[in-house]
Amino acid sequence: MTRFSGRAALVTGAAGGIGAAIVRMLRAEGARVAVADRDTSGIEADAHLPGDLRDPAYSDGLPAAAAAALGRLDIVVNNAGVITRGKVTETTDADWALSVGVNVEAPFRISRAAIPILAAAGGGAIVNTASCWGLRPGPDHAVYCMTKAALASLTQCMGMDHAHQGIRINAVCPNEVNTPMLRTGFIRRGFDPDTAVAELGKTVPLGRIAEPEDIADVVLFLASDAARYMCGSLVEVNGGKPVK
Repeated sequence: MTRFSGRAALVTGAAGGIGAAIVRMLRAEGARVAVADRDTSGIEADAHLPGDLRDPAYSDGLPAAAAAALGRLDIVVNNAGVITRGKVTETTDADWALSVGVNVEAPFRISRAAIPILAAAGGGAIVNTASCWGLRPGPDHAVYCMTKAALASLTQCMGMDHAHQGIRINAVCPNEVNTPMLRTGFIRRGFDPDTAVAELGKTVPLGRIAEPEDIADVVLFLASDAARYMCGSLVEVNGGKPVK
């Protein structure tokens, strides 16, 4: 399949599990891809734009940099995200700044800068990685849930506001995904990651937690012409497991 032939995409959080799958699958289907993360050296891509998403100048400039490197820009995937665990009373100022900076401010800045570029080219697609936990908050993740709820709401607002410009803005909302970030979290809490992932899978009606490709497939759908009538949608990809 080459449904993205001739198109150019920017993907943030490209070094992570979901991001790497998105990049790999976009390129396999014909897209030229610019990748953004703190370290992009190990990623096969058409353009590398490393940096810190918490730097306003970096986030503001990413869409233009991607367009310059690739010759055009058609798709933006705001995939980068961090998980801060704990109640509000257990959340530090550093936790707050990191979570809001990466999960909310960066997608806001990147989208704000990308929309005029996409509009000038006749349209495009923005796909945000939100979370089921931003739609129905779970316990002990107060700031994470808040930031993903903010991103979900921003997606819906932008989807309405910019549809007339031919720009479709939607979000994928995963539950647990078998990524290095999830596994590192288990290790930090003293759990064997393989055992923990297997046990977590037993809580999912489909019998396993998501793999990165399960999420990437939906991202590519939302970025493709097959989703041409979707604007401001929040698509849950959770294997049937509710947040609780």
